Amino acid sequence: MGTGKSSAGLLTAQKLKLQFIDSDVQIENLIGSSISNIFKIQGEKKFRELEKKFIQSGHPQSGCVVSCGGGLPIPEGMVEILKSKGKVFSLHASVETILERTSKNNSRPLLQSENPMNEIKSLLREREPKYLLADQVISTDQRRTEQVADEIVRHYLNSIS
Repeated sequence: MGTGKSSAGLLTAQKLKLQFIDSDVQIENLIGSSISNIFKIQGEKKFRELEKKFIQSGHPQSGCVVSCGGGLPIPEGMVEILKSKGKVFSLHASVETILERTSKNNSRPLLQSENPMNEIKSLLREREPKYLLADQVISTDQRRTEQVADEIVRHYLNSIS
């Protein structure tokens, strides 16, 4: 979270003339509730089930760029499922950058704590090994969205040629 997945994903899709799909938005539309409410009422486990279902059958098989939530690749087997669907890019940012980008957003259920920096550090420690399994890891620190999208496009086009 806070790495720029949605904004870079949208711009990448525009540059490649593909459909952009944000998994969180799709799940919110399907359930009729915000991610925060899904976490609060149904719990994180239910949300992760919804994410998996979305990846397995909730979007077109081709012609799209999908922005996935940061916890989606963590359950066992999810990285493999993602890779079976297409190229997987992991956007990376430092703890400080993530905190700066998310500090004014109260809709991040995993950061609603007394010490969000510690939560971010903990999440990254837990998740980073899975993130590093992506086809390409791209840093978004001190970079404009357009620079990140251009790098994704370049790596993507190189991988299919």
